[in-house]
Parts: sequence; structure tokens; C-alpha cells
Amino acid sequence: MSQILRKADGAYSETAIDDEIVVMSLDDGDFFSLTGSARAIWLLIDGTRSRAAVLAALAAEFSCPEGEIAPDLDAFLADLSGAGLLAQT
Repeated sequence: MSQILRKADGAYSETAIDDEIVVMSLDDGDFFSLTGSARAIWLLIDGTRSRAAVLAALAAEFSCPEGEIAPDLDAFLADLSGAGLLAQT
């Protein structure tokens, strides 16, 4: 079974402003502005979905083949992980 994606509780603060989510890393104070597909991914990481489930939801939402968006999803997940915003399980 695929690993469930989880946000790193206590590692960030977030606020929604119109169609943007601003996330601040509490470790180093870096800010991330999430819009479009980045915002969609962040919202889909709710502690109940695997990477495959997030990919399927994105493909449906944006009417795009999974194979076409998978590299971008993986790169964004790597960025989130590198910033300490994803839980390590």
C-alpha cells in the first residue's frame, strides 16, 4: 500500500487569501505562495490520501493525464519535504 501524505503538524502556519494559500515555515520563516495546482495539491494533502490518490484527484480536477502531471507533482512534493512541510513517516 502507498504511503499516506501528511503535512508536518507544528512546522508551519498557513492562511488563505482569495485563491492563494500562504504557508510560512516556522523553522526558518520562509514563505510559500501556493496558487493553482500547488494550492490544489496542498489541500489534497489531508492525511488520508497517498501520492497515487493525490495524482488521480489532480488529473480529474485539471482534466490532464496522470503521466503528464506526475513529474510536476513529485517535484512539488520534494520541495515541500525539503522545506520540512511534509511529515516523515
